[in-house]
Amino acid sequence: MTDTVAEAVPFDLLATWLAEAERTEPNDPNAMTLATADAEGRPSARIVLLKGMDGADHGARRGVVFYTNLQSRKAWDLRANPRAALLLHWKTLRRQVRMEGAVSLVSDAEADAYFVTRPRISRLGAWASDQSRPLDARATLSARVAEAEARFPDETVPRPPHWGGYRLVPDGFEFWQDMPYRLHERTVFARDDAGWRTGKLYP
Repeated sequence: MTDTVAEAVPFDLLATWLAEAERTEPNDPNAMTLATADAEGRPSARIVLLKGMDGADHGARRGVVFYTNLQSRKAWDLRANPRAALLLHWKTLRRQVRMEGAVSLVSDAEADAYFVTRPRISRLGAWASDQSRPLDARATLSARVAEAEARFPDETVPRPPHWGGYRLVPDGFEFWQDMPYRLHERTVFARDDAGWRTGKLYP
């Protein structure tokens, strides 16, 4: 690592790359792989959506936010081992961003504010789905969605107590740009007591 940069710098670069991806990626430019590990160190990975980026309630410690069922496998992993890695990959731009850091729950107010922006059927689905647990038949899920529709017949669908969000506060970033002949550009940021330090890696 060589230079020290301001707190916002890696997040500004992430925001720039994400905005460019929104113009070129055909589906879900905010999709990212979330890698967790359980108490025994067994890894697991899945795709989640980046739904927030700032972390004002952390003061200067900014983060990225995703939402999920709090009874899912990822949630069980994060309770046992509250660290994770995230990876955004944009094939059309030949870019990827890696992040690693500590994970904590967002506030109820943040989760409520995001939940009301979801389509109604997605909000009903949050009530109907026992995420990551065995399902005997698709018809059972459909029946549970219908039960949720009957329970909440109008547009107001409250956030279930088992649904919320997580904020990963990165202590490391890597921005990877494809280059000809596999001589890729790799820019890294690592946090120390002075803030972010940045440098390059060999491809």
